[in-house]
Amino acid sequence: MINFASHQPWTAQVTSSPPLSSHEASGMTNSAVGADQLAQWRRETPGCANRNHMNNAGAALAPQPVLDTCIEHLQLEAEIGAYEAADARRDEVDQTYRDVSALVGARPDNIALVANATAAFIQAMSSFDFAPGDVIVTTRADYTSYQITFLSLAKRLGVRIEHAEDLPEGGVDPDSVRKLARDPKCRLVHVSWVPTHSGIIQDAESVGDVCDDLGVPYLLDACQAVGQIPIDVNRLKCDYLSATARKFLRGPRGVGFLYASDRALARGDHPLFVDMRGAKWIAPDEYEIAQTAIRYEDWEFSYALVLGLGAAARYALQAGIDVTGDRAFALARRARERLSALPGVHVLDGGRQQCAIVTASVDNLDARDLVKDLSRQRINTAASLKWYGLLDFTEKHVESAIRISPHYYNTEEEVDLVVNAVGRAVHARAGSTG
Repeated sequence: MINFASHQPWTAQVTSSPPLSSHEASGMTNSAVGADQLAQWRRETPGCANRNHMNNAGAALAPQPVLDTCIEHLQLEAEIGAYEAADARRDEVDQTYRDVSALVGARPDNIALVANATAAFIQAMSSFDFAPGDVIVTTRADYTSYQITFLSLAKRLGVRIEHAEDLPEGGVDPDSVRKLARDPKCRLVHVSWVPTHSGIIQDAESVGDVCDDLGVPYLLDACQAVGQIPIDVNRLKCDYLSATARKFLRGPRGVGFLYASDRALARGDHPLFVDMRGAKWIAPDEYEIAQTAIRYEDWEFSYALVLGLGAAARYALQAGIDVTGDRAFALARRARERLSALPGVHVLDGGRQQCAIVTASVDNLDARDLVKDLSRQRINTAASLKWYGLLDFTEKHVESAIRISPHYYNTEEEVDLVVNAVGRAVHARAGSTG
């Protein structure tokens, strides 16, 4: 464990930063946000006063409108009853479907509200009646929970899991996906657009073109993408898209959504364990599924969280994901450049494009210890362990990595404070082992 005898306390300020290199300056040209706009975002984010929050890939700080929406609905439930409160807010609940669908370029009928991205993934996966010998094509960087699910399907149902190869620079190779998905037994292609353990952006759109050409269903994990990357499901050509509210979308924890395409709905796809929310019991031996994507929903909701999701979607749309995403990407580029200059620090993000997630390993230092030390300085980050990205990290000989994930309400100063704190950790480690 590294201990810092002294450090300057973190203060939330919007101040000038050290001069940027020419590369950084060019990288930030398209993401310039006025000081007044940045100050407004920070005023509307109460957590900015308390923490240097660089764990937006875990759970972002919610803006005040989201907090107000959730709290007001809980208060209404306490005053008039939970079922009655949901009925009273029916128009606002319906608006959530419209706002979420606008996030991804869909119609409200294509949106199901669920507990989280993994729940969305499971509902979509259980819509397929997999049989022994069926093939699922996925990537080497797919989310840990989903890799485990694939292994479980292989063990219990005899499904064959095929991992597409990566491009030399990193990220899934669409041509490899095409080669594997040509197998007549291929039932599904799954891609994590942005892995949880890496800042790489995989080529989800090209994979969608492949699946569309071959007529193979395509499930896209957009958990880390929504809120930092503009999404158009029509360009992605996915059958399903799963996402959560709590990350870059800045919504409450405990709610997410599933997009189901018109194609999937027309096929009659529905989850194995369909709920009375998604189907009606019409005869002793017959049920009828809902016509829309609510067939993937459960009866029980936290309507405070549902309304909070709607508020987060509206906030993101008003801010403009193209603008906020560009700013978050620029802050991440700044972090990568500065981290790369530190001795013993290795930035791990490859690929043709990187997002607002930065991962780096530090020689002879467990990332969990580094995260704890930063937390004592009121800096929030996260640790990614080898098994979180087993195939990728094994190839890179990485046991653990720190994950730093800024968002548009963060400042350049906050990025520099994180990098400086990592630098002190490197220096302390060198002194203790020298």
